[in-house]
Amino acid sequence: MRKTLILTSIAVASIGAIYALAIYVRMDGFAFAWALNFLLMLCVSVFTEIQKSPLTSSYYNEKEWEQRGKIYEYLGINLFRKFLVVIGWEAVIRKSSPIAKSTASLTNLYYKTKKSELDHVIILLIVLPFNVFVAIKFGILKSLWLLILNIVLNLYPIFLQRYNRPRIERAVNLSKRRESLV
Repeated sequence: MRKTLILTSIAVASIGAIYALAIYVRMDGFAFAWALNFLLMLCVSVFTEIQKSPLTSSYYNEKEWEQRGKIYEYLGINLFRKFLVVIGWEAVIRKSSPIAKSTASLTNLYYKTKKSELDHVIILLIVLPFNVFVAIKFGILKSLWLLILNIVLNLYPIFLQRYNRPRIERAVNLSKRRESLV
């Protein structure tokens, strides 16, 4: 009951914050698109962290069409990874969540890829209707910031998690095998 109340409160506060953002910041510019994405990152991250779901859905499993990450490489995931290094995001993440050479650490990283992907999928799906609304009300050109930032801040991070997860899963399995031999 308490958890439901907390999750409901987060959802209501998030809706209120988004409403205030829409009223005080013009929806047809960069500032709104940027603020909306980061506001949603905060709200969604808190919501999913409190929810503490085990994220066991088959959705997170690698699909045949992903071709062991080749589709993501074709879509430019390696360029996006370099971009994250250049802007310093990779260093920030590794500092806050270092990767140790243990099965527990790798398993935790594997779970974090699922949570991160879920967060970005939720944000992507929330931003899309805003994108459509702004395109209809103000014109397609005015909605480009929402579209561009949704792609860079949500779609490519989803691709990155889906690209990395099978590799991390193989590392977890290898680590478990090594531990069983010792």
